[in-house]
Amino acid sequence: MKQILLITDGCSNVGVSPVVAAAHAQAEGIVVNVIGVLDDGDMGEAGASEIAEIATAGGGLSRIVNMRDLSGTMQMMTRKTVMHTIQNVVQKELKQVFAGASIEALPPDKRREVVRVIDELGETSQLRVAILIDVSASMKPKMKAVEDAIQDLMLSLQARQGKSEISLFHFPGTKFGDDCTKDLGWTQTLTGVSALFAKMKMQGTTPTGPAIMQVIDFCRQDDYGRGNRNETDGMISDNVV
Repeated sequence: MKQILLITDGCSNVGVSPVVAAAHAQAEGIVVNVIGVLDDGDMGEAGASEIAEIATAGGGLSRIVNMRDLSGTMQMMTRKTVMHTIQNVVQKELKQVFAGASIEALPPDKRREVVRVIDELGETSQLRVAILIDVSASMKPKMKAVEDAIQDLMLSLQARQGKSEISLFHFPGTKFGDDCTKDLGWTQTLTGVSALFAKMKMQGTTPTGPAIMQVIDFCRQDDYGRGNRNETDGMISDNVV
């Protein structure tokens, strides 16, 4: 399972719409979660609306939080989206295996078994989270909270039984560009992440849409290298007899 976790504090203003980009991600099987980070101010109606629309188009969750709540929110959204993704796949398989039945319509013993499988898969399935950070100038006082929250998320993912990996991107990559920079490829550890944050320059425009598209390309290229195997295929047939 793959997710993009977008961390931002404002509206995009360069390039393709981030809502359109998020819809492309969902079409590629990548869920997009979005966290809007506040300090003591107000994000404004336009920023809050965009954040919600990006997450909806990407099949994910959105939250607007203060810096002190960022770490817990990242962990909650990641795990909740994993379970939601698994439930959707299981529901589709149930329609095939049990002639159109939903989880709620199953007999109690079968329902308990399906719920057990969902819980188990939530802990054992492979998970990849591409973290995409807005480094426009207004994010500067929030970066320490973002760094700490990413470290906490990695510790949380390491507690899972399944393989969990993080990659790290920031945007804009250049002062007036519409690109993003890959800081870290897929990894199960975050050694040296503080040094990476120290190199990030707070600057320029907010090309959220183009940045999402670049992360999609990164995930797509990686899929081709792995044979484009769907890790969630056959969940019910493999686990429930």
